[in-house]
Amino acid sequence: MFARYLRDLTALLDTGGGWCGVFWQRDPEGMRACLDGTELPPWDVLEALLQDLADGHGSQAAQHEVVRARALHTAAAAEYDRRPHGRAALADRLGVMRREQTYAAGREQELTERLRGAVDGVGAERVGLELAWVRDGRERAAARCAEIIDRLAALDSWEGREAVPGPVRPPPPGTWVRAQGAAADVVGEPSDPHSPGNPSRSSGSFGATPIPTPTTAPAVRRRPRGARYAGLDDDSDDGDGVFTVPGLSAPAVAGPRGARYAGVAEEAAAEAPHAADRAREAEGERAASGTVTALVRLRVEGRSGEAHALLCEAAARPVDRLPALAAALHRAGLAADWGTLLWEAASLPPHRVAALAGALGAAGLAEDGLQLLRQCVGRPAPEVAATLLALDVAGQRREVRSLADAFVRVRNPEDSAHLAQSDPRRLVPLLLEAARDAGPGRCRDVAHALRVAGVAP
Repeated sequence: MFARYLRDLTALLDTGGGWCGVFWQRDPEGMRACLDGTELPPWDVLEALLQDLADGHGSQAAQHEVVRARALHTAAAAEYDRRPHGRAALADRLGVMRREQTYAAGREQELTERLRGAVDGVGAERVGLELAWVRDGRERAAARCAEIIDRLAALDSWEGREAVPGPVRPPPPGTWVRAQGAAADVVGEPSDPHSPGNPSRSSGSFGATPIPTPTTAPAVRRRPRGARYAGLDDDSDDGDGVFTVPGLSAPAVAGPRGARYAGVAEEAAAEAPHAADRAREAEGERAASGTVTALVRLRVEGRSGEAHALLCEAAARPVDRLPALAAALHRAGLAADWGTLLWEAASLPPHRVAALAGALGAAGLAEDGLQLLRQCVGRPAPEVAATLLALDVAGQRREVRSLADAFVRVRNPEDSAHLAQSDPRRLVPLLLEAARDAGPGRCRDVAHALRVAGVAP
């Protein structure tokens, strides 16, 4: 069904121009495989085709299609991934995307330095165009990593078992929310974007980001602003719309008196907290709806940079609002964007990460909370320790075990010893318990590292 939909969509587009033309030029075999139904394109490819549709037939037509396209793509991905060896294929593709993301980050830094040192206008323009395409490629690689991880999680859920923590996903380099760079797991950085060593030359249907010869730069991506982004404004204004003069208090309003009103005041007082809770829930629903509306529009218009910025801002909202946003994103067919938001939330301060994991668990989204915590294992050991301690204080035992288990399995034993130094009395037992679950060899190595560090007997 998805292949037929993709054929109908591309029939409306100019195969010699726009993103559709880029994909046909860079990977004609991959395009044919996708149209035949033997391969599935990443979501960002379909998103780019919808941008072409908006350019040729109006944004209203594209906006009407985006939810349907997302639903069909999600269903096709589930069917594709459940085939024999589907998990291995996803894992291989994830490795390719991570390497490409790292390469693009290094190339972006190199071109930025060259742009600063450019002495003539022509050279600066040429480098600037190449830099714009490299940034676009890095953003696409990051989006594909998030999409693949979501598909692996969906596959785990379908198979009826909890996801096993895998290698740490390197953070999207250069984002304005994160201050960390990508892990340098690529030996050497080819200077020629079209050389065989460049990951963007990977074979397979859109296995890597196509970087066309720069002629025009991608659209400038601005931070979202304006009334269309209702719900992103500062939530610090909790005014109730009543005008007051500084220094004067509102006059007290006398309540009803007499026997006929006996108990009314007590009932009203008991109902007040529930009314306040309902008001907060309604406000959260409105904010979530406004965010989804803005996000769909940005996706349709191809403004993926602004869409990512929108998700970053949403991740920083009060944690009790995010479960409602998760539900709204899933209803709109934007589950991959929820995965991106969780990825960004993993860089929040430790106490907020712990609070968000708890809020997700309380809202019936425990698996999302555990995914959030597993994505934190790449952070500095003291920050992971602070998250563990905050979870422990909150009594979130399942979350504590999940984070400790992921850390012990992914990080080296010396990192476990460094983590334990934050509070040996509380953290050493957690780490040793997680190490025993990981196997005798890992338990022996972690125990030795703890003894060498002087935090365990």
